[in-house]
Amino acid sequence: MSELLDYMPLLLGGALTTVALAVCSALLATTLGLLGAWGRVAGGRIARGAVFVYTTLGRGIPDLVLILLVYFGGQRLINDVGEGLGLPFIEVSKFWAGVAAIGVLYGAYLTETFRGAWIAVPRGQAEAARALGMPMRGEFLRVTGPQALRHALPGYGNVWLVLVKSTAVVSVIGLDDLVGLADKAGKSTREPFLFFVAVLLVYLAITAVSDRLLAWAERWANTGQDVGRGGDGPGGRRGKPAAPAQEEAA
Repeated sequence: MSELLDYMPLLLGGALTTVALAVCSALLATTLGLLGAWGRVAGGRIARGAVFVYTTLGRGIPDLVLILLVYFGGQRLINDVGEGLGLPFIEVSKFWAGVAAIGVLYGAYLTETFRGAWIAVPRGQAEAARALGMPMRGEFLRVTGPQALRHALPGYGNVWLVLVKSTAVVSVIGLDDLVGLADKAGKSTREPFLFFVAVLLVYLAITAVSDRLLAWAERWANTGQDVGRGGDGPGGRRGKPAAPAQEEAA
């Protein structure tokens, strides 16, 4: 246990690197997912075909293979081009290579998540907003967008939790993240089990906090959705009982 305490500041720095890697990758994946969903829903034939190829490859390539390809293959490609232009050797950042690989990979999953959320919104909602004279931006921000968000959050949460665990794979290219530093510390102290148990607990803590935040976000997005549909509102399960049909007719 004393070895773990000695390495605790180093492991905390690795944990921060892991969280930063996950957040940056999620931002890239979200951007690619939104663009891909837009291409599938509103794009032309070429855009839909390009997005289909992207999602097929993204969901079919293992994350380890893509990370190795982006880091080693990308570095080789960049320096081959740079050599032709007379540029000095360029060292590709391990952190940003991991962000690129994970972001591209999970952007393919989020493309389908966002597309499904968008088409789940009844088309009549947008038509009604336009009939009231609402501009397209206002219609998206106030009508269709919040409803699509409600449908997208559960799937987005699942993708985020899997993405967080995929950050552990980036240690294979030498990034000093939580897993990479724990591996080095375990080898130097000959206590690998102790350090990887600590890694397990840190990942559990990250996912537990994420679960709480995602649950709060889903409750916020679903505010008012149960009213009149068996929830706590009027005529709902815990509201005032609706009058029988015979009494209403009377």
